[in-house]
Amino acid sequence: MEVIDIRELFFVVKKRMGIIFLITIISIITSALVSVYVLEPVYETYTTMMVGKTKSQESLLEYSDVLLSQKLVKTYGEIAKSKSVLKVVKDDLKLEIGLDELKEQISVNSVKDTEIIMIKVQNTDPKMARNIANHTARIFKRQVIQIMKVDNVQIIDKAEIPEEPIKPRKTMNVAIAGVLGLMVSFGLVFLLEYLDNTIKNPEDVEKHLGLPVIGTIPQMDNMNKKKIKKEVALNERFSNS
Repeated sequence: MEVIDIRELFFVVKKRMGIIFLITIISIITSALVSVYVLEPVYETYTTMMVGKTKSQESLLEYSDVLLSQKLVKTYGEIAKSKSVLKVVKDDLKLEIGLDELKEQISVNSVKDTEIIMIKVQNTDPKMARNIANHTARIFKRQVIQIMKVDNVQIIDKAEIPEEPIKPRKTMNVAIAGVLGLMVSFGLVFLLEYLDNTIKNPEDVEKHLGLPVIGTIPQMDNMNKKKIKKEVALNERFSNS
């Protein structure tokens, strides 16, 4: 079984530190440029509504629990995103998008353990997000009264124009890109090291060839070479004399 030497891994990383640094920096810069110049900012706003009890289910709802409320909220959510509601919103606001795309921009959730529902809208235009949220709430109110026979539907808070976008999260994107860049670069470095079958030191000879090393030739720098040349020249001069 081959033993992994931590020092060897460290030297591999140190040797190819330039590749790791370059890939990580490219990933971070690319993510930052895409987040700033390519991705459109998305704004979110919401309106809250109070949906009361139906006349026909009043006695039943006095004993209802949270589960029943959640089921009703799901029903209200489907009504709020139904084609009959969305088509009116689309036509009234003259939206140049399909009903499916409009539906994806709207989400309906309940406020925990209450009969209050929240209609959230995400759009690249903050004013349009506000208009869609408020108009959906108005049309939903009209429809749910007709369909569910609810006698108490009120809009609590109207949607306002959001000041800051919720997407893209530039800092988060850059951080994720940095981590991915590190992972990719480390993977590439170890792949290059794995594919590199050249002999670089005495340990590689024993490791790959299974042969003992009986001697090595040290690498000399220029100063040592000049020093040796001088010594050789002096020896030849003395021997000739």
